[in-house]
Amino acid sequence: MAEERLQKVLAAAGVASRRASEGLIAAGRVRVDGRRATIGQVVDPAKAKIEVDGLPIGNASRTTYLLLHKPAGVTSTTQDRHADTTVLDLVPTALVPDHARLYPVGRLDQDSEGLLILTNDGAWSQKVLHPRFGVEREYALAVRSELTYEQVAALERGVELEEGVATLQHLRSMTDVEIERLEDLLSPPAPRGLVWYRATLRQGWKRQLRRVFGAVEAPIERLVRVRIGPVRIDGLKSGRVRVLKAPEVRGLGGGGGRSRGGDRVEPAEEPTAEQAPSRSVGCGRTAPRPAPRTAARSAGPAARSGGPSGRPKPGPRPGRPASDSSSN
Repeated sequence: MAEERLQKVLAAAGVASRRASEGLIAAGRVRVDGRRATIGQVVDPAKAKIEVDGLPIGNASRTTYLLLHKPAGVTSTTQDRHADTTVLDLVPTALVPDHARLYPVGRLDQDSEGLLILTNDGAWSQKVLHPRFGVEREYALAVRSELTYEQVAALERGVELEEGVATLQHLRSMTDVEIERLEDLLSPPAPRGLVWYRATLRQGWKRQLRRVFGAVEAPIERLVRVRIGPVRIDGLKSGRVRVLKAPEVRGLGGGGGRSRGGDRVEPAEEPTAEQAPSRSVGCGRTAPRPAPRTAARSAGPAARSGGPSGRPKPGPRPGRPASDSSSN
């Protein structure tokens, strides 16, 4: 679509007459692509995001919230001349309002896969990303062998990165049922023999999980984001997209969907009495040694998520808030 003077676009959208639209622009009440508009400015109404008093006009006024299961190898950016496929290439045109510009909420590393939100609602996306709202990200990650007690203890203490001390909100082994359901959604299939864990983050530093697990000599072989706040990957196969439901949009915008796992990181290997009679959980609490494993799986029983009742003991951990690049 050809570019037109902004006041003409506003008049065509029914905001006001051209002369009254000039008054709105002069008063600073009109913004184009997030910047204050000027009188005489020309815009492409098919591409520009135009707002009057903070409210979008035209096609951009329809907000869209999509959930994508990003496959590995696809870049999270909307435009990349070096990439064969971007996330927008996977979105059916029927799900995108005419002329709307969608962008990802946070990122997923190109080698990682799983849930990624796409929207044209900037204010809402900031609530999802900002650490103040505490929206958790949960990941399924696979390593070559079971984590040792020493590795889990190091993860529990936190790993020093350039940005600060990286901590895990929660870590546990995955059950056979969880692994089977996840593998049904992945493409290509995961190699056999990997050991799967679930890790939850509230920080979101670049490639955080890969760097943290690499620091304890447990490189991640497969990394899948399976939850963002209250929104889970349930049934969404690799490369597929769905519209977020209204309760999910409200829950994400309000910082909902926190895990019940608290801050406790569960070891995958029971130490001997000489190694560690007890472990500090935080806030002065002490947790007893985990019960001996009784299941045949190398990753340990499902009950590892905490005690006989299955409920872990929460304990706030120290950690420096940071902006969420979400690019694990």
